[in-house]
Amino acid sequence: MIVVEHLRKSYQGRVVLRDVSFVAERGTVTCLDAPSGGGKTTLFRILLGLETPDGGTVTLPRPCRWSAVFQEDRLLLGRDARYNLRFVLGRAYNEQKAAALLDAFGLSDALAKPVRDYSGGMRRRLALARALLTPSDALILDEPFTGTDTRIRERCLDAVRRYSAGRVTLLATHTRSDADALDAHIVPLT
Repeated sequence: MIVVEHLRKSYQGRVVLRDVSFVAERGTVTCLDAPSGGGKTTLFRILLGLETPDGGTVTLPRPCRWSAVFQEDRLLLGRDARYNLRFVLGRAYNEQKAAALLDAFGLSDALAKPVRDYSGGMRRRLALARALLTPSDALILDEPFTGTDTRIRERCLDAVRRYSAGRVTLLATHTRSDADALDAHIVPLT
């Protein structure tokens, strides 16, 4: 379980997070609801230890291993999909699980291509596959379905449902139907 209490963050006098409190439980999806610029990514950065809040507290399980889909895909562009997964997963890499998920995400035909030749949506799906396959206690999904069509989006949502079981999962999306499809607990940030 992750407990956020009265979290505050400002940048140069501009308030980004104002008195944010919520509990995110293992095995559930918690969706952060805010417009663009409303603090979702800042909150994720605080949880990951990449930013320091101005006030409030964050209580994380110990240990807490994170896996994330950032707004930027952060992929090795000169390498293929399998290499990108093996690089991050190391000994946890399972060829059969990876192949099944990449196939479900419609990436099977592009496995031998360097990621730089992928479309933006393909890169996003590879970043999501990497996060879902990484062993972790908590999962951050920052706009994970960007660039996906309806058919692929349904496959991605199904994978998130399956792979988030037993993890604390935090989601940022501009599409309320994604949160509804994941039966997510909605946390307004504004």
